[in-house]
Amino acid sequence: MHIEGEATLLRIFIGEADKHGHKALYDVIVEEARAAGLAGATALRGIQGFGPSARMRSSRVLDLSSDLPVLVEVVDEETKVSAFVERVTQLLEEAESGGLVTLEKARVIRYLHGASANGD
Repeated sequence: MHIEGEATLLRIFIGEADKHGHKALYDVIVEEARAAGLAGATALRGIQGFGPSARMRSSRVLDLSSDLPVLVEVVDEETKVSAFVERVTQLLEEAESGGLVTLEKARVIRYLHGASANGD
């Protein structure tokens, strides 16, 4: 797979405690992105944040939250990402989860597999 130039960045902001069935929602989203043939997806755990409820969530020991913010990012061609947004919306509804989904233009400078990724 080769991507270069204009692309689209999909960002999905959810909570670590959000579930789809018995699995973490972020895990399901990343797996679905892979199944959809997207270039890649990354789930990042935030150390602090808040959403519409304004409830602060933090990884500090004194305020340790079991629902830290999670950001899932996906970058690929606009048509592929736009099609995947429909699946993300469906997953959020099935999980009865809140969240924020954004799209941004991205410029891909380099997207190549390293030698270790190919087993070389």
